[in-house]
Amino acid sequence: MRWPAFEFNGLTCGNADSHDGHVLRGYGVSASRSSGTTDALGPDEDPGRQPPAGAVPGSRLLAALLDGMDAALCAFDAHGTITHWNREAERILGWTAAEAVGRTGFAGWAVRSADADGVHGRLMAVMDAPGRQVHEFALVRKDGGRVLVRTQSSGVRGENGRPAGVYCAFSEVHTQIDLERSIALSEALLEDACWGVVLVDVDLRPTVVNAHAARALGGGRTTLLGRPLGELIVQGVEELEGALQHVLAEGAPPALAELWVTLRTPDGDRRRCWRSGFLRLASPLAEEPVPLGVGWVFQDVTAARLAEQEADRVRFRSNQLHRAARQAAECEDPMEAATSSLDYALAGFADHVVVDLLAGERLVRAAATPADAPGPCLPVAGGSIPVRYGARHPAVQAMERTGAVRTSAGPGAGEQWAVERRWPKDSVHALCAVLRSRGRTLGVVTFLRAANRSAFERADALYAESVAVRVASAVDLAQLTGGSGVPGPSGG
Repeated sequence: MRWPAFEFNGLTCGNADSHDGHVLRGYGVSASRSSGTTDALGPDEDPGRQPPAGAVPGSRLLAALLDGMDAALCAFDAHGTITHWNREAERILGWTAAEAVGRTGFAGWAVRSADADGVHGRLMAVMDAPGRQVHEFALVRKDGGRVLVRTQSSGVRGENGRPAGVYCAFSEVHTQIDLERSIALSEALLEDACWGVVLVDVDLRPTVVNAHAARALGGGRTTLLGRPLGELIVQGVEELEGALQHVLAEGAPPALAELWVTLRTPDGDRRRCWRSGFLRLASPLAEEPVPLGVGWVFQDVTAARLAEQEADRVRFRSNQLHRAARQAAECEDPMEAATSSLDYALAGFADHVVVDLLAGERLVRAAATPADAPGPCLPVAGGSIPVRYGARHPAVQAMERTGAVRTSAGPGAGEQWAVERRWPKDSVHALCAVLRSRGRTLGVVTFLRAANRSAFERADALYAESVAVRVASAVDLAQLTGGSGVPGPSGG
């Protein structure tokens, strides 16, 4: 009987003749050409012509294919006689190919007698049914133990189209369940997970993106594939790619990492913090691990991190105000108390500070930090000097509004922006807070930041106003006591 070609796990095996008493290494393939039969045919073999020089005989190819399969495989002819038995079947059940091939069904050796008819009937019924069928059987090992296996069986048709037998692939149920569980986990991660999952190849380009990650990256699940990460991330891409390259070279890091990135979106740039974990993906089919890429799992923790940063900032500023109040209480000179409070306020907040006090209709520079280097806020040497502020100067606007004013230099403004406003030349961001005490405006305190800092925000303005209240009280006391170098409300 000649078996037609059949496909298993994507491999197509050629035809094979089966003869009683002629078995090639227990695989049920004819080993003799003198009987007028042929070996199993490979995909390119033709019994009517000579095979090419060096070609592998079909029977050996079939034997190699069967032995190389990860799943156990056996085959039956139309009468239920076993014709094929591979090494994985031998490993699971302990019966060798020589012991298995030629037996009729599993009765009396690989299955209990009570189950033999049911097992044989279900297997052979597949021969007349279309497609594959899945069953679970309890088979008996050679050592007497029992093993539950899951089978996939399919009928085999002869050249005339009639049923010619059955082939059956099987594996231990727990192994199959582990595989199915792994597949189910992968599908769940890539479909329904509440965190982002991105698989990148060795070129660091996304190959699989789940729905959560697509939303976080600002694209679609298909539109993001194959694109360089630099097209999606404006800032922070170097750190992310560095982490991915490290995982490819060294393996997964021992702990999670938090990465700050700025994303390019249709609504403008967005800064996000992602808590990320990385896994190196390697092929399980290679003898040595072959990297397939990196699995990147991340969760957006921006809101939590911003809240923590704000809490830390408020705590630090509150401590600074407390320390400034205690220091000011020890100062005999009220103006020294004012400048001391400003020194504490500068820490982590600004690079420079200037104090302009109102003398009559003019503002005069009363105290400032050094313009060319970091240093404490000190009264202006030689006494207060008038400052020429225009009507649109931020300090003048702060007095008119009786509130804080924030401003920043435009792109490419350079040093001229600060020089025109009588501020240190490296200033790029400014925050002016009015000094008021006993219902009177005494002047303005201006905090300045260089280009390496971000612009002042609303929370910064509230802090500056808190500092200004303390400074104004000290300045008012200095004016009342006639402190040296402090202009009075009428220019004295």
